[in-house]
Amino acid sequence: MKEKEVKVLNIDKDEIEKKLINIGAKLIKDENQVNYRFDTDYGFLKKKYNGYLRIRVIENLLNGETKNILTFKKSLKRSILRINEEIETEISDWKNMAKILEVLGYKKKKPGYKHRRSYTYENIIFEIDTWDKNTYSKPYLEIEMSSEKDLERAIELLGLDRSQVTTKSIGELRK
Repeated sequence: MKEKEVKVLNIDKDEIEKKLINIGAKLIKDENQVNYRFDTDYGFLKKKYNGYLRIRVIENLLNGETKNILTFKKSLKRSILRINEEIETEISDWKNMAKILEVLGYKKKKPGYKHRRSYTYENIIFEIDTWDKNTYSKPYLEIEMSSEKDLERAIELLGLDRSQVTTKSIGELRK
């Protein structure tokens, strides 16, 4: 799957959520996540593929279910949109999957904890992300869309500040 996305920094979460509700966006996710990234000590996946492996443990706050997703994420292109390739599969036992990855030489990095509320409106996904203070201290809005035209529409719908739109990763933002 290819995803096209941007982040909008320095948001007021409550204000964004009110705007989404007012335009008729539908809540599709309310979840807590624990994200474990994996790579070799020398950064093989980052250097060779500009990517990483991730196990995400998701607690769905809407239905009480928990699921575990293994993802290989590769950055393909960055211009106005960030385009990533994601290959995902659900796994039943994340701890044993982590052990398998470690046996293969991939080290588990420090976990990141995130709360995510996601809305959809006319094929655009709006995700309000709040990480733990050690991962990234400020909430942001992630927008996933299929085209630059949809990005412009999203910016106009919510009255977003274009100067706050970025294609940077969390790692880049932390630096």
